[in-house]
Amino acid sequence: MEKPIDHYWKLRLADLKATLESNNFEVYLADDRQAACKIALEDIIPKLNAKSVSWGGSMTFLAADGLYDRIKNRKELEVLDTFDKSGSSEELLERRRQALLVDLFITGTNAITEAGQLVNLDMIGNRIGALTFGPKWVIILVGRNKIVANLEEAMYRVKDYVAPANSMRLDKKTPCTKTSYCEECKSPDRICNTWTITEKAFPKGRVKVILINEDLGL
Repeated sequence: MEKPIDHYWKLRLADLKATLESNNFEVYLADDRQAACKIALEDIIPKLNAKSVSWGGSMTFLAADGLYDRIKNRKELEVLDTFDKSGSSEELLERRRQALLVDLFITGTNAITEAGQLVNLDMIGNRIGALTFGPKWVIILVGRNKIVANLEEAMYRVKDYVAPANSMRLDKKTPCTKTSYCEECKSPDRICNTWTITEKAFPKGRVKVILINEDLGL
């Protein structure tokens, strides 16, 4: 068999797609980041008739074959760019608050279980806030490396890999940037503050998940 690893993951992702759909998510399968970008731009967004869009911090979104730039350049969409760091800290925070009211919000997930649960841990909560309530629709981009067996593995993955790696990426002054694992710190720079476990999408189909047969993001 050619490309046995890709074939293995196609089977795993197909099973996860069925599970997520039983949890009321709308799910798409993408062979790679280029396919994920095409699905978002051609299969999902045109059907929504969205007038405004924003996003939460997601390396997967940024890696998805220029999806970020392509959406920014769509003239029919009012873009609230939370990646834009211009302005005061108060203005940046207000931009994130306003992003909770857009028609479409795009982000990733820290982990996804084989039972079809999205598991996330945020610093200020703008990403998980939008996933939970606010925007009319949400697109979640998920690399195959985010898949874990259960909630216990999801939380371990987030606290002892995703959070330390993100703290390093963001130059946070936290103990995990020196030790590489969670120290349950009290640092003002701590990014591990609020957990969410999304077991089902509500209303049905509000959250659209693109499962990507490629390792993407942290």
